[in-house]
Amino acid sequence: MTMVKTRFKVVVLGLGRVGTTFLAKLSQIENLGIDIVAAVEKDSTALGHSIAESCNIPVYTNPREIVILGDSIDIIFDLTGSAETRKLLRADLARAGNQHTILVAEVMAHFIWNLLDEVGGLPDFHDDIGY
Repeated sequence: MTMVKTRFKVVVLGLGRVGTTFLAKLSQIENLGIDIVAAVEKDSTALGHSIAESCNIPVYTNPREIVILGDSIDIIFDLTGSAETRKLLRADLARAGNQHTILVAEVMAHFIWNLLDEVGGLPDFHDDIGY
C-alpha cells in the first residue's frame, strides 16, 4: 500500500535572523511534504531575501500582500516578532473570508525546530513569540 503524503503550502513571514535560519532549514527538507510558496521581507538586503530568491521562492515586501494567495496557503509562519503584524494579518485573512490558512507565531517555529532535533535552536531575538 502506497501512502500519499499531505503537502503543506507554507509562507515564511520575516526573513531576519530567525526567519532566515528557519527558511534555510525548511528549504533543505525534501521528504516532509513542505512547499514554501512565498516569503515576506520588507528589507531587500536581508540575507533571507537572497536565500528565498535562490530557491525560486517569491518574496513579497508587505505581509498584507500574501492575503491574495487565499486558500493556496496552508500555514503562515510569522517570524517577525511583531504582535501588530499578526493582528493586521489575522484581520485581513478574516475580511477575505479565508478560514483555511493558519497563521502561527514564532513559538511554533521553535517547537518544530526542536522536533527536528536541531542543535542550538533557532535564534531567540524577539520578545513576543507567542500567539
